[in-house]
Amino acid sequence: MRLWHEALIKKLPRQQLLGQHRECCALRGKGWEKPHSTVNYVFNYSLYKLFQYHLQVMTEMRKRGYHPDEKWLNPLYRGQTSKVYLELEEVIQTFPIYPEHNNDYLEDCKENLREKGIII
Repeated sequence: MRLWHEALIKKLPRQQLLGQHRECCALRGKGWEKPHSTVNYVFNYSLYKLFQYHLQVMTEMRKRGYHPDEKWLNPLYRGQTSKVYLELEEVIQTFPIYPEHNNDYLEDCKENLREKGIII
């Protein structure tokens, strides 16, 4: 589990981009607030920030001709097996969306990709 630095989303190969979509779906659904060392920081913020991040992933997917389920465009949607939120306060989008996605994190993500043979 990992959320790639948002500066890399447009550069991610197909497998990593689609994997990121699955990761966002899982986190927005039953994975919300279920600990995992590489993504625990997202639980320190509103779920709306994850929605903002997921929107960037889905936008890139659509640019490449993929068709993510439009239900995910609703910030209250949590997947087929989780109850929809009744409300979720909108938050102003920041860059980066998560402060943890700083330059050190960007380099960590690039190194992780290099280890997979992906040079960005």
